[in-house]
Amino acid sequence: MPLTGVALIIIAVAICVLVLTLIPTLLTIKRTAASVGELADMVKGELQPTLQELTSVLTELKTVSGGVAEHTEDVICLMSALGESGRNLRTINRAVGVVSSVVTASSVWTTGARAAGKYILDRYLKKRGGM
Repeated sequence: MPLTGVALIIIAVAICVLVLTLIPTLLTIKRTAASVGELADMVKGELQPTLQELTSVLTELKTVSGGVAEHTEDVICLMSALGESGRNLRTINRAVGVVSSVVTASSVWTTGARAAGKYILDRYLKKRGGM
């Protein structure tokens, strides 16, 4: 056998071995491609409802944020009114404190004047009665 015949036999055997090893690889690649196709279909089927739900949530969120923005001025007005009410209550509290201290002082003065008047009257009556 000439050298070229041996080389051709070796090349033929190598090609057969290569084909035999490539067949399982090609079958695995085919199954992987089918699995990826099924996964893509599943993701597509699940993604559509999720996107629709996300769109409806975003619409509701826009509505709510619009309502909040609409009533922000009302909240600011309420907070301003509450602040003014607090200042008025402090003013009333100070006025009540002044009035209560005046009433307390006047009752002390009244009690003192009553006691002094009684004492003077007793002394006067004693002097007059004792003469």
